[in-house]
Amino acid sequence: MPEIHLRTPSSQPSPSPKVKSPPKPTSIPTPFSYYPSDDGTDENLLILLHGLGDTHIPFSKLGKQLKLPQTAVLAIRAPEQIPYLYTESYQWYPSFSPLGDLLTNPNPTPALTLLSTALDHLTSPQECAWPLDRIHLFGFAQGGSVALEFGLRVWRDREKERKEEEEREEEKNKNKVAESEEQAKERSTPTLTPPSSSSLGSIISISGPLLSYPTVPTPPGPSPTPILVVYRPPPSDPSLSTSDLTAIKKAYSNVREVKMPVKTQGTAMPSSREEWEGIMRFWSERLSRRQVEGVYEVLSGMSGR
Repeated sequence: MPEIHLRTPSSQPSPSPKVKSPPKPTSIPTPFSYYPSDDGTDENLLILLHGLGDTHIPFSKLGKQLKLPQTAVLAIRAPEQIPYLYTESYQWYPSFSPLGDLLTNPNPTPALTLLSTALDHLTSPQECAWPLDRIHLFGFAQGGSVALEFGLRVWRDREKERKEEEEREEEKNKNKVAESEEQAKERSTPTLTPPSSSSLGSIISISGPLLSYPTVPTPPGPSPTPILVVYRPPPSDPSLSTSDLTAIKKAYSNVREVKMPVKTQGTAMPSSREEWEGIMRFWSERLSRRQVEGVYEVLSGMSGR
């Protein structure tokens, strides 16, 4: 695992609670592991989504090992056991035909529904009180695809809600004909969710493509959520094709790529300090920092000792 070097932060203090309430097992309908930040300041939440045929346990260990400053970790298990397997092997959505072949056009709705339920709980002011733009996703293969699909759903749903709220406020203002000019001017500016709060903090997909080619309506247009796509070029498996990358860049306006060396055997996950460097640097730019005495900004330092 790469070393993490620190520097004094420049961001403003956050008004959100320093320590968040842990998620409740009764509110997220699948097993999960949650760890608060090691330094006692829960400013970011990193949600880890495992790949096909795995569980959340290995990713929960990974999240703990990362030790990202001011970052709590939530590893969620996929909702469905893979049929006919007796080991702990799970899938985010139905992935196989009755004959055991991988589906070419799978439907991710079960995973997106699960994550929507989890997100409602995590962002509720009465529950965990996480700001949406402080929640970051990290997914591997099938988990990466789910993360990208979910990021689009969140962006479109939140922008739709914001637009509807704007229209309600405009209609309300039209009906306030008896108000004074000063009052009308004050009410003409609706109280809306800031644009930055309509999307997640960031998404990292390791070798996970979008499942469907995106049709991006205008508005709201592509999602501004920062995306890091990490993959090994073919013949590595899993990998990403040129069309996979094009689809992601159509759906999201802020996409960065990191290519790892080709591997035809072994894991497609980053497995060395060099392969983690781009990921750590991305987080160093995207994770929020609260100015508290003794807490600093995370950087992926590659200078040796």
